[in-house]
Amino acid sequence: MEKDIHITETELEILQVLWEKKQATVKTVHEILNGKRDAVYTTTLKQMQVMNEKGLLKRDDSSRQHIYYPAVQQNKVQKRFMDKMMNTFFQGSASRLVLQALDQYKTSPEELEQIKLIIDKAKNSKK
Repeated sequence: MEKDIHITETELEILQVLWEKKQATVKTVHEILNGKRDAVYTTTLKQMQVMNEKGLLKRDDSSRQHIYYPAVQQNKVQKRFMDKMMNTFFQGSASRLVLQALDQYKTSPEELEQIKLIIDKAKNSKK
């Protein structure tokens, strides 16, 4: 993914649908989005066409219904957003981000165990 490509909130919603589904028609993406918020079919169609032009999506137009695929990897987009959030809101401090997240969001015992393992790994790597 190019560094200068800006991903909007709506584009991110569409990407999340396609990352989960692996591939989908505009109709399928629209129905999923419409279940979350009011979405207009022609707006979803236009947005996906623009995303294809930007290189965020790939389109298979060999059949009557075009099938769209994500052209960017979820983990790369997450990393890019995390880097931006870390630098913009938390001055590069991972501890500030984690403390804020743990204070504001419900965390399952399994997630807390994973966090402990990551902390232990980080402690051991610094020795």
